[in-house]
Amino acid sequence: MSNYKVLYYKSHNGKSEVVDFIFKSTGKIKSKISNQVRHLKEFGLSRINPSIRKLTNTPLWEVRILGRDNIRMFCCAVDSQIVIFHVFFKKQQKTSTQDIKLALKRYYELVDR
Repeated sequence: MSNYKVLYYKSHNGKSEVVDFIFKSTGKIKSKISNQVRHLKEFGLSRINPSIRKLTNTPLWEVRILGRDNIRMFCCAVDSQIVIFHVFFKKQQKTSTQDIKLALKRYYELVDR
C-alpha cells in the first residue's frame, strides 16, 4: 500500500486559500474534506476512489464531496506529490470555468516557480 504526500497550494507570499477555506468550515465539512485527503494519501490519484475524476484536457483532477454541501477540490500530481489547488462549494450543475481557471492558474504558477 502506497502513501502519497498531499500538500495544500500556497501562493508565492505563503498564503493558502485552501487552508483558509478548510479552517473556516464547520466541523462536518472539515471531516468530509479530511476523509477525502486521507483517501488521496492512501490511494493517490487513482480511480479506486469513486469520488475522483480527471478533468478533460487539463492536468487537474476533481475530488467530489457530495451531500448537502457539494464541495469540490481540484488537485494534481506535482513532483510526485499531490497538491490541492482549489476548494469551493459547487452551487450549479456545471462546474464554473472560473473555478477551473483559478486552479489552473495556481498549477502553472507553482510549476513555473
